[in-house]
Amino acid sequence: MAKIGDIDLGDFPLLLAPMEDVSDPPFRALCKEQGADVVYTEFISSEGLIRDAAKSVIKLDIYEKERPVGIQIFGANLDSMLRSVEIVEQTNPDIIDINFGCPVKKVVSKGAGAGILKDIDLMVSLTEAMAKHTKLPITVKTRLGWDHDSIKIVEVAERLQDAGCKAISIHGRTRAQMYKGEADWRPIAEVKNNPRMHIPVFGNGDVNTPERAVEMRDRYGLDGAMIGRASIGYPWFFKEVKHFFKTGEHLPSPTIAERVDVAKRHLEMSVDWKGEKLGILETRRHYTNYFRGIPNFKPYRKILVTTEDLNELYHTLDEIKVEFAEAEFMV
Repeated sequence: MAKIGDIDLGDFPLLLAPMEDVSDPPFRALCKEQGADVVYTEFISSEGLIRDAAKSVIKLDIYEKERPVGIQIFGANLDSMLRSVEIVEQTNPDIIDINFGCPVKKVVSKGAGAGILKDIDLMVSLTEAMAKHTKLPITVKTRLGWDHDSIKIVEVAERLQDAGCKAISIHGRTRAQMYKGEADWRPIAEVKNNPRMHIPVFGNGDVNTPERAVEMRDRYGLDGAMIGRASIGYPWFFKEVKHFFKTGEHLPSPTIAERVDVAKRHLEMSVDWKGEKLGILETRRHYTNYFRGIPNFKPYRKILVTTEDLNELYHTLDEIKVEFAEAEFMV
């Protein structure tokens, strides 16, 4: 039974990973409906928050139906991180998560995200200061290390736990790997098997089939799976994993009609939340997965990912529903 502070998450919870321009309220709502146990916001810059930057502040929007929900922040300056904790507390999330894993250059170059993996003492002292600064549970998302030669994740996780971290999610790659190669879950299992560890240890990276989720649970013995790329444009993934856990069988893939209906709802919620222009733009990355595997789909995909006309988008989605009603997926 996994718990973050006093929050009971049940056996082997499935967590929606914080993903920039993906894990917004519309998408989190869809994933929650399909069985995600915990959802996290897109990562939010502590510097942006304390400057009241609009792009950072809008990411604080959370809704009752999402709970338990974690707000994720990143930064490398202690004063900024503590001030951002105070700002985040006002929105009343269930969890505050610290991003010590983002590999993107513009984040890393400021010593934040995975950049902090070069300074473990700072990583630990930031976590400790933030844990003392709030009554909300502080969790951490990180990577195995900066590169293959600097993997000390067992020691790092233990130190973070001692600093007051209530759960840790570990991506099975180093910063040097970015998203290339295969995620290595063995070091994450070593963290979990450390007899001194008592907080939940969640695995992240390459959980892209129900079988892989079972492997993470049964072979590696982790406390839960954090799911990222497999859910983009496919919120059904959470439901499919849970069904597989219960029955050992695969749920049938969603029909074309179901895919179109969810894609339309996603678009509608996005436009409602962030306006027509951004709403259209930020749902584009999901369409490839919503309709992955449909033969002869290219002309429709082109419209979906290029048009800026909301009516044309809805019309195209309706056409897809009719045109491909009997389509067999080539997955």
